Amino acid sequence: MTLPAPPRRSVALVLMIVAPLLWSMAGVMMRSIERAGPFEIAFWRSTFAALFVAGALAALQGAGAWRAMWAAGVVGLMSGVMWATMFTAFIFALTLTTTANVLVTNSIGALLTALLAWFVLREPVPARTWAAIAVATAGMAVMFGAGLRADDGAHFSGMLIALAIPVAGAINIVMLRHSASRIDLMPAVLLGALLSAAVTLPWALPFEATQRDYLVLASLGIFQLGLPCMLLVLVSRTLRAPEMALLGLLEIVLGPLWAWLGAGEVPALATIAGGAIILGAVAANQLWLWSRPA
Repeated sequence: MTLPAPPRRSVALVLMIVAPLLWSMAGVMMRSIERAGPFEIAFWRSTFAALFVAGALAALQGAGAWRAMWAAGVVGLMSGVMWATMFTAFIFALTLTTTANVLVTNSIGALLTALLAWFVLREPVPARTWAAIAVATAGMAVMFGAGLRADDGAHFSGMLIALAIPVAGAINIVMLRHSASRIDLMPAVLLGALLSAAVTLPWALPFEATQRDYLVLASLGIFQLGLPCMLLVLVSRTLRAPEMALLGLLEIVLGPLWAWLGAGEVPALATIAGGAIILGAVAANQLWLWSRPA
């Protein structure tokens, strides 16, 4: 089966910036939801994402999309499970602990990805990337340090559940990189969305979403989940795993920005300072790379 050509590096970098930009829209979009609860949000978001990805694959590949799904085999199934874990664990974690706890826990994803890529793929991780990851993680701590809590069983359980997100994300990125030249794992995004919808359905009932809610949920499923995850699969054919994970941290910076611009949530000074640290680390890493000979 012929795989789509990998994007040029410059295009892949742009797409890898667009992906976290879209992911980061979740907070401000969810502010306009009227009645749907968290698990109903998770169910419909995954359902609309599945519909979008299925339609996109059918439009791009026709009957070949189904062949690609079967051809992905065990690797595609594992990737789908990782997607489903990330799609659902975030919502489950938020029902037990604070957003700050969840986001700071997620920040270790860049480090886990770099370690796993080095161990499994033998992808070299330059010292400047390790430094950028460390600085970005420190920026996360500055951003959300004031809201950190782990002083009771519920918060601790929530953070343990949230830990599944960076672990699944690291495994998934490494699988994408490992299989990029052999297997089309775009259908795994569809599988992940279907699994997530199936898992969250029992907690989502009875449905209480309004007509306005369904419009927002459809937008979340298409633009905040389905499309950026497809972009991640596409750029995995070009970018290294640690670089993808580091650029993915832009979601944490952009989320509070959209909440400020779109919902009037003025960020705290620590949020601005931490965001600047993360942006500086990501920018320095990329500028250093661009300054080197090809």
